[in-house]
Amino acid sequence: MKNKIFYKSFFIITILFFIACNDDVLELQPLDSYSDAVVWTDPQLAETFINGIYFKMEIPNGDNKYGLPNLVDESHRRDGGAQLNFNNSIISPDLISGWRAELPSWDNLYLQIRACNKFLTNAEKLPDGTIADGITLKQRLTGEAHFLRAWYYHRLTSLYGAVPIIDKVYELNDDFLAPRNTYAECVDFIVKDCDMAASLLPLKHTNDKLSRATKGAALALKSRILTYAASDLHNEEGLSLFKGYSNPELIGYTSGNRSARYQAAKDAAKAVMDLGMYELYKANPSPTDDISSNFEELFNGKDCIEDIMVRYATTTSYAVKYSWQALSSSNGYHGQGNNAPLDNLVRDYEMKDGTKFNWDNPEHAAAPYENRDPRFYATILYEGAKWRTRAPGEFPLDPVGVMQLGRWEKWDAATNSKIEVWGLDTRKGTNSPFEGAYTGYIIRKFCDINVDAQFYVPEIGWKYFRYAEIILNYAEACIGLGQDEEARTYLNMIRKRAGMPDITDSGVELRDRLRNERRIEMVVEEQRFYDVRRWLIGPKAYEAAYKVDIVYKMDPVTHITSTTPTITPMVHQKYNWINKAYFLPILRTEMNKNNLLIQNPDYE
Repeated sequence: MKNKIFYKSFFIITILFFIACNDDVLELQPLDSYSDAVVWTDPQLAETFINGIYFKMEIPNGDNKYGLPNLVDESHRRDGGAQLNFNNSIISPDLISGWRAELPSWDNLYLQIRACNKFLTNAEKLPDGTIADGITLKQRLTGEAHFLRAWYYHRLTSLYGAVPIIDKVYELNDDFLAPRNTYAECVDFIVKDCDMAASLLPLKHTNDKLSRATKGAALALKSRILTYAASDLHNEEGLSLFKGYSNPELIGYTSGNRSARYQAAKDAAKAVMDLGMYELYKANPSPTDDISSNFEELFNGKDCIEDIMVRYATTTSYAVKYSWQALSSSNGYHGQGNNAPLDNLVRDYEMKDGTKFNWDNPEHAAAPYENRDPRFYATILYEGAKWRTRAPGEFPLDPVGVMQLGRWEKWDAATNSKIEVWGLDTRKGTNSPFEGAYTGYIIRKFCDINVDAQFYVPEIGWKYFRYAEIILNYAEACIGLGQDEEARTYLNMIRKRAGMPDITDSGVELRDRLRNERRIEMVVEEQRFYDVRRWLIGPKAYEAAYKVDIVYKMDPVTHITSTTPTITPMVHQKYNWINKAYFLPILRTEMNKNNLLIQNPDYE
């Protein structure tokens, strides 16, 4: 033992002596980080730097208990007191609970923009690297940095309107104060970044690069930002809501031609189409196709022809309990009952023949879930809907595997009275009732029937961009230009895939049909929150949160319980809309740090 101690001590002393006698040793790189000089000369380290910026792109269907659909008329979070404040327009520069969790914050978005600027400032120092797909690694990473910067600026402008454009990395002696640019300047800057990215990125990635930006992703982002820019919120209609605001250039266009903006949006969508890389998944279903299954496959499969940019979840992405499916499943399947669809959404699914559903129609109300748009069955779990087999503990109470979202009135002979038996998936069910959803519905979209989310993470991808959005963008621009026939042609492509009859409307009616089509096609894909704002339909969308009451009634004479439920819509929570909510407030902390910032309208 003494010998071991001696040799160990001798070894340490020798190392220390060697360090003391060799000044060069002091020049060694730190072991816990890389210096800039190393990062910008090593393509692999530079790619790792870009990977860190990708990592901060939100994955709404992963590790996110606070889904954005809960902040609009799509879904409800069961413990969402803070979300209720937001949905009642209780928003201020000082009150941050209720939307900071769901929406990317000003400071975090700028943190990622700074990282993009840092890369672009140093990109020329990089060696070209290996050539793949006809471009060098340096070109690809530079294109990705431009795409990512455009992405984060798009998030900012979609929430706040105009923001300061920062395209450099600040040094310690720089002036950090910067005013907001105009909204028009912000859109032009994002479009320029998208164009630069598209010129550098490949059409397609292979192998381990499938979730990275491509030329199509850059052009799809351009299509989205130009569609938003041409919308009501940022043009005459939006500016008229805030006539007393002294800086209208921060929230929309104060000059220029709106038709030109619609044309730019149309051209941007067409550029994605002209790539020839994407198609609607199973765009021409045969009469024997199960269209609901087709639609479900679109979201649960991989390498889909409709995908433009997807990020896949894996079993190592996050804890099992934080997958979208675990968070959103019912308590009867050991889920947490979040992101439960509102009846506001369900009632907007058309009947199979293309007519509107109406709770006031006795035939509709008697069987509200029959003969609906096939996408309904792939998106929503409703009372009696077939789902996966229950866990062993619940199996005796439901051997079939169907949703039990209501209650049964039954006669108790022992007490000679009526009792109520509540379904497994309700807030009075036998399993974790406090995790039961309130609305009478459970989300099915982005959930895999073959995976038990209590124990496993479904490897389902989040679709940042898919081809259906591009077609909807194109049709919307056509309507804005008065090109109704062309708009109907493209809108009916979406409906044909969905197994729905063609739309024949024109004018305002066609516009409204497109808006509803986008609502149904893009459920929980983080579109509705922004669509409500850019279309200026806040008062309608934030009227109230509706749920359904489901009861299997008992005949008071025979004491026989009906096998058909009586389903009644009702208000779950009242909402309140104030026009200031079309934009988020810049937080007081940011205003205090930068006295050149001007607050958004109607916020003190």
